Formats: sequence, C-alpha cells, structure tokens
Amino acid sequence: MVGVRDRVTTNRGLSVPVVPAKGLERPDLVDAEKIVKKWSGEGTLTGAACTGTFVLAGMSLLDGISATTNWWLAPLFRERYPQVKPEDSRMVIGSSNFVTAGSALAHVDLALWLVRKSSPTLAIVTAQFLVSDPRSSQSAYMIPEYLAHSDPVIERFEKWAGQNLSEGFSLRKAAASAGTSERTLARRLHTILGKTPLSYFQEIRVEYATYLLRTSKKSVDQIASQVGYANGKTLRRLIS
Repeated sequence: MVGVRDRVTTNRGLSVPVVPAKGLERPDLVDAEKIVKKWSGEGTLTGAACTGTFVLAGMSLLDGISATTNWWLAPLFRERYPQVKPEDSRMVIGSSNFVTAGSALAHVDLALWLVRKSSPTLAIVTAQFLVSDPRSSQSAYMIPEYLAHSDPVIERFEKWAGQNLSEGFSLRKAAASAGTSERTLARRLHTILGKTPLSYFQEIRVEYATYLLRTSKKSVDQIASQVGYANGKTLRRLIS
C-alpha cells in the first residue's frame, strides 16, 4: 500500500489525509512493474486494494477496464488515470485478469471474492468466522463533503441540492445557484465525482433519507415525502 502521510484542511474545517504523489514513484514500485506486467501478461490474476489500485493503474494495466479504489481517493484516481473506467462506489470489481478493491480493509473483501470464485459456500462460511458482513458497495461510507471540498462549484451545488430535496431536480436552477453554466456544472461533477448532476442529486437524497431513518422516529413514508419521493415504496427500493 502506498503511504498516506500528509493532511490538508478543507474550507469547511475538515482535516483529511492525502496521498503523496511521490509515494507512487518509490524504487520498489518501479522495480515491481516489470514483474507484475510479466505475470499479468502470462494471464496471472492480479489484485490490489485501496492505494494499491494506483500502482496497477500507474502501470497502465487497468487501461480501458472497470476498477475501483477507496471512495475518498476516487477524484485523484480519476484525474491521474482518465483511461481507466472507475466505479468507485463498488467494493470489489473483477475485470479480465485483474481484481480491485476499495478501502484499506477491503483486502478482506478481495480475499472473499477470490474464495467465492471457487466455492460460494466456503466464502459464506469464511465470512461468518471472520465476522465480516457483505459489503458490495462503498456508498454507505462515503462523505460527500470530503469529495466536494476541492471544488467550490460542487460545494455550492451540494448546498443547493440539500435545500431543494423535496422540490425536485432542475439543472438550470442548480447551475444558477452554483454560479456557473449547466455545461460547466456537468463537467465539474463528472471530473471530480464521476457523476451527472442528476445522479449526484439523487445520491444526496438517498444519503439524507438514510440519515433520517437512523436518527429520527419518522416513518419511511414521512421521510420519503421530506426528501421528494412520492411514497415510501420507492425509498425502500433505493436503500435496500
């Protein structure tokens, strides 16, 4: 794993870690490149988790295929490796001769994925012994504030979205509130988060609804109405 040493403070006062770019240029990683490329060229299944996915992407081994990484590193990953198809909300992705996993502890999910390929039953039993719950998605762990902190346009969009969940989505109003054009807003969101304005708006809706379900005594129908859904049935389907 590439080391995480430095920290930055966002304009909301959130202190977050960053990955030093020079960590990806360590001599041992450079030396390993020939070996990993040779193995992968011979058809060896190669896996990486968290910042290790940066190593594979830096070797151009993930070009043109789907991969995941830790959700909070996704904007940097997307910026550094535009040739990769990131699906950072997923915990584990198997693609051709590679398998990538998200978080720092996702090596467990990666290991269970490998076991599952040979025996789904054994994978279930192993997970029970490890007291490891199924985690197909990182969405429940994401902090949108962190992802948006580096771009003021996205921050303004997020603020507008939070104030208009019950009103429904309007790209024109969202862009105006963010102080930019519709095209620029869409481009910024795609570059930083890999999402469209509408999909991010819907994600904020679900996230806030999930928060209310955990912290309030309101019914699912009441919460659905509060965040702009016609009924609780739709909300239940989205959070299941």
